[in-house]
Amino acid sequence: MDKTDLSKIEKTEKIKTDKKENNKNKKDHTDIVWFIKIFFTTFILSIVFSFISSNGITNLSLIPAILILLIVILVGIVFDIIGVAVTVADENEFHAKATKKVKGSKSSIKLIRNAPKVANICADVVGDICGVLSGAISALISMKITEQFGLNFNLQFILSALVAALTVGGKALGKGVANNHSTQIVHVVGIVLNKFSKREK
Repeated sequence: MDKTDLSKIEKTEKIKTDKKENNKNKKDHTDIVWFIKIFFTTFILSIVFSFISSNGITNLSLIPAILILLIVILVGIVFDIIGVAVTVADENEFHAKATKKVKGSKSSIKLIRNAPKVANICADVVGDICGVLSGAISALISMKITEQFGLNFNLQFILSALVAALTVGGKALGKGVANNHSTQIVHVVGIVLNKFSKREK
């Protein structure tokens, strides 16, 4: 092997190394941008929804307030199920549906290909916001119960524990559902997203 061949090999290796470094830098940059977006989105949404829920619940009677609390817990569980389903679903199952032009299949493929970000939004962003909301709402409900029934002890500890148990227990059950029915769940989400998209018919 002469010097020319060695020089070509070295140049090829250098090009490959440069490409790897560029890809790594791009990925790092993308991760930082994603972190910033998620940080500010979660921060702003948490403030907005906490403010709305706190001011809205104070003007409601006890039963509607409890119903809203249960809805918030349910929303957190449902989005956690979606986040898990997207990470375990098989993309290949949707390629066959896409060739048959089944509605929602292309959107489902996009969800699976972006599974880490989708799971982050569903399980972390929405989940944490629902956690903040349920905590704020449960505090207001405990005050309402204490005032309405003239209780002499702080009900907040019991109510917070109950909310936590419902949330964790619901998510535990939801993970089993997500693992067993991931394709159906992702497809339903894909169909819903398809309703808001003009690209896929």
